[in-house]
Amino acid sequence: MVFIGIIVLLAAVDLCIKKAIEEQEESSFPKELNGTGGKIMLHKNHNPGFSFGFLKERPEYVKMVPLAVASFIGGGLAWMLPKKGNLADKIALSVTLGGAVSNLYDRLVRDYVVDYFSIQCGRLKRVVFNLGDMFIFFGAGMMLVLEMIRAWKER
Repeated sequence: MVFIGIIVLLAAVDLCIKKAIEEQEESSFPKELNGTGGKIMLHKNHNPGFSFGFLKERPEYVKMVPLAVASFIGGGLAWMLPKKGNLADKIALSVTLGGAVSNLYDRLVRDYVVDYFSIQCGRLKRVVFNLGDMFIFFGAGMMLVLEMIRAWKER
């Protein structure tokens, strides 16, 4: 039940921020996120495709591929839940799924994903993303590190 709570909480936080961004006038963006000293800028971007608008002209793929991937991850988590142990794996899958659910909601309901912040450092200045993206990245990174540790231990 804790893992479902993680998924719901992370998706809800991201969706609430997206709602707040959507309710603001587009002309008020970009703007600095208060308290960041200009290191984080807020935007109001609508991305109808994958990263950087990839396949935006094929909306059926942009909806179905993430749905299939999220279903696969959810199935993996459901398979792991009744088993003892693997706490880190369950957390990683839950974090990834929290971000995936938020972005999937956007794709299915809005027909675009709301991206709303950028980090003002080097090439990252040009990339606008959302917390859901960060959750996916962080969860996937956790899974990668866990697998690298397992492979190292087997040697």
